[in-house]
Amino acid sequence: MNKLFFGDCLDVLKDLHKKNPDGFIDLIYIDPPFNSKRNYNVLFESLDMADTKAQKEAFADTWSNVTYIDSLNEILEELKDKNLYTFLKTLDTVSESKSVVSYLTTMAIRIHYMRKVLKDTGSFYLHCDQTMSHYLKIICDFIFGINNFINEIIWKRTSSLKTSQFKNRKFGVNTDTLLLYAKTDKYFFDSEAIKVSFTKKELLEHYPFEDEKGRFAKSPLFRSVGMGERINLCYEYKNVSSPTKAGWKISIDKLKKLDVNGEIDWTNPKIPYRKFRPENTKGWLVSNIWTDIEQTGGKERLGYPTQKPEKLLERIIKASSKEGELVADFFCGCGTTISMANQLKRQWLGADISHLAIRLILKRLTDPYDEPTKMKIRSSIEINGFPKDIDSAKELAHTKVKGRLKFEEWIIEVMLGGVVNPQKNTEGYDGYITFPKSEKERGIILIEVKSGNVNLPQFQHFINTVKSNEADMGIFVCFEDEVTNNMQKKAKDEGKFIGFQLDKIKIITVEELFQGKEIKYPGYVENNTFKKNLIRNGQETYNDTLFKL
Repeated sequence: MNKLFFGDCLDVLKDLHKKNPDGFIDLIYIDPPFNSKRNYNVLFESLDMADTKAQKEAFADTWSNVTYIDSLNEILEELKDKNLYTFLKTLDTVSESKSVVSYLTTMAIRIHYMRKVLKDTGSFYLHCDQTMSHYLKIICDFIFGINNFINEIIWKRTSSLKTSQFKNRKFGVNTDTLLLYAKTDKYFFDSEAIKVSFTKKELLEHYPFEDEKGRFAKSPLFRSVGMGERINLCYEYKNVSSPTKAGWKISIDKLKKLDVNGEIDWTNPKIPYRKFRPENTKGWLVSNIWTDIEQTGGKERLGYPTQKPEKLLERIIKASSKEGELVADFFCGCGTTISMANQLKRQWLGADISHLAIRLILKRLTDPYDEPTKMKIRSSIEINGFPKDIDSAKELAHTKVKGRLKFEEWIIEVMLGGVVNPQKNTEGYDGYITFPKSEKERGIILIEVKSGNVNLPQFQHFINTVKSNEADMGIFVCFEDEVTNNMQKKAKDEGKFIGFQLDKIKIITVEELFQGKEIKYPGYVENNTFKKNLIRNGQETYNDTLFKL
């Protein structure tokens, strides 16, 4: 399977359901925006360097701007869920804001289709916070059925809380909520796979005795009266019978087997006990309060604000799927679900509305490997929603309805790893990349993308734009058959980027991008939208050519 989908997950889900009406996914985990007034963005360097945090929004939390009436009607007319429709419609008529109703409707219709693509043995995890968890649980109760609610999990994501110069007026918040639902009562769950190992201290405390086989605890073999009568467990063994009609804890055959293996002993001739060993339990059962997984940090951190730790997804995937089964995330962001599913030998499927998320996931899956292995991994992953060759790229470029804009975004964000300029119509360039010129100073590369009808005056205008913005370099992208000798000459006439052997203006074709050429610029080993260390072995680094094959 191993597929990535670029686009709105609702469109993806409808198509998947149409092709797989009986369901085909074993586990779905989603971590959608929480409707909590945050910006859900990937971090980029700003063009003016005034704010080095968040300029490009890869997934803006703009639910209040979503037209939700059509989705609400679809829930009633297409999905035939009158109860869910009535609930959402009621919220729409009371004091709840349009933003809340829009968010909940937007989520409800997507969750409805997620249930449809699950197998009967499948499970669904919804990651949310305190602002919407109560509403989302009601919605999931309608969609999955109250009887298929399994757990509400509270995840303590951090031990440190934000401080403020002002007086605190509420308790600190350091938890998220995960709602676990099943499609049917046939759902798969493996509690043994996620048990938490005993610490050395816990081992000594809970298994205080020791024999030649190792540590053990004394476990009674008679059931208590409060456990009820079990006539079938009332038997005699070695002249000893259970003292009550509640009987023994295990059958006589199992008791004999344990005794032969040296796992039964006696405190006196009348009171037997079982030697219960650590390997019998393999650790602690995981409860619905998760305090042992900290939020993402250190080398694992990718700069994605809503990134979740790998250990969190490892626990979920191990508990609710088997090796070889299919795990899906329809708000896959920076790809933690995909990465862990891949590591745990599951098949996977991811969808996201951001070009950048798809690009980051590919990078995350391939980064640990050498170039030949990277190419092999990339070729094994099916990406839906991006052009796959020159013909499909030209088709996108020439599509009348927003095709040119989508083509520009794909070139800038996916193929070049840049940032689309939101003011491109007034500022004369389509996108940009920032890079380190020195330890303290950052440079700018402007990008112009043409889908067709390129001429020399247009190219000269871009050169002038690079100069007027005092940018360090410029990248001009077009199809191969649009490039002329005069354009190449004008680019060469602009000379080199001062201090480095890099062309000031460079023309690159879409064909060359498909061949694997990547931008190289000072301080970077390869094209990378996300921040890299600028110092290696105590020395500043730069690359001496702008593109590589």
